[in-house]
Amino acid sequence: MDVRLTYEDGTIRVVPRGNGAGGDADREPDPLAPLPPLPGVESDPRSGTGRAPAYRYAAIRRALEVAGASVEDRVLDASDRAGAEGGLDEGLSTDYDLREYQREALDAWRDAGDRGVLELPTGAGKTVIAIRAMVELGVPTLVVVPTVDLLDQWQRELEAEFDVPIGRFGGGEQRREAVTVSTYDSAYLKAADVGDAFEFVVFDEVHHLGGEGYRDVARLLAAPARLGLTATFERPDGAHETVAELIGDRVYALDVDDLAGDHLAPYDIRRIEVELTPDERERYDERQGTFVEYVRDAGITFTSGSDYRELVKRSGNDPAAREALLAKQDAREIMMNARRKVDRLESILDRHREDRVIVFTAHTDLVYRLSERFLLPAITAETGAKERREILERFREGTYGRVVAANVLDEGVDVPDANVAVVLSGSGSEREFTQRLGRVLRPKEDGGRAILYEVVSAETAEERVASRRR
Repeated sequence: MDVRLTYEDGTIRVVPRGNGAGGDADREPDPLAPLPPLPGVESDPRSGTGRAPAYRYAAIRRALEVAGASVEDRVLDASDRAGAEGGLDEGLSTDYDLREYQREALDAWRDAGDRGVLELPTGAGKTVIAIRAMVELGVPTLVVVPTVDLLDQWQRELEAEFDVPIGRFGGGEQRREAVTVSTYDSAYLKAADVGDAFEFVVFDEVHHLGGEGYRDVARLLAAPARLGLTATFERPDGAHETVAELIGDRVYALDVDDLAGDHLAPYDIRRIEVELTPDERERYDERQGTFVEYVRDAGITFTSGSDYRELVKRSGNDPAAREALLAKQDAREIMMNARRKVDRLESILDRHREDRVIVFTAHTDLVYRLSERFLLPAITAETGAKERREILERFREGTYGRVVAANVLDEGVDVPDANVAVVLSGSGSEREFTQRLGRVLRPKEDGGRAILYEVVSAETAEERVASRRR
């Protein structure tokens, strides 16, 4: 059986061909030729062809090989896929030497058919592994990242390492090269147009791919080689299972404790409980009680992410459900922004006068309060890119010894070396906690230990979440 494969608008077109007298290019589709069962392919009996989402390309090729089919593969058309004159004729090289665990991680990915997710803590060198993978494969590559900050970092890293032009989708530029870096947002917009241009795709912070819209990025790309990088693969909503379908399973994982003391700094976690003031306690108990009473009467158990979505859905036409959601929000703000947390932060900052400290909060308003009270440089979602770079550069060079941030330094930013983190508030998720811990785990020149202080409000939901995590 003869089959032609082509790429078209984010799909793989599977065309059975007849036995025309001419060469391959002259053979016409044969609607009477049956297609073998192929992964994800749906047949169109009118045209005698089949289609599948582009991400099925590698699986379709394997299935056709097993079936003994003769395949004319035009999916990754070398005449146009580089998008730049010259392409990768010279190949790629790197001076990076992999550590033992990095080599093990890359080997596990290669053994899995050049597909899968690597889960390694912040500071473990995931970028280095990806660059080595790019060198070993030597094919046109797209790197997808969640933020413009990471876009800039990857571009600088690749330009320093490779003697080829580096393309960029995002941050005001749309330039395709054989090696290109893109934000998730730009890749979402361009994937159908460039889905046949790259044989290898790297998804940094791959857990973002679980978002409903971003999944299409992976679906529309034909790239058979796929590498996901993350410090925390599993998502509370279970969307990591979809990521595994699109990229491959988690093939290698290490946590912080596996590397602390050798490749990462040894560390201590110190949890500090503070009491709510009498006024805060009264308001917290009242608002939390309103929420708990409603979900108990409604039979909502929050055993899955869909339970919370059900509550949000109800709030659209049920005033009691809406009041419960507002009450929960009020209770969270009270416990996260407790006044005595600020007092405790003062003592921590005083104790670590000579250390490099990052303070994390969940709310922008608290960042500005802390910035004003302790004269701390502040970084929030409202901080412009230029100002953020200046603050981080001054922190890196030692002009600033401490910064305070609301969520924006959790991931996707090259945070300068620090040795003390103070978490005043957050979402309570394992991912967020791991990311914040990772910000202080780069090995210290003096071999010193890193410290993370987690300041929680006693006898609240915040304390219960922290206790479960420990």
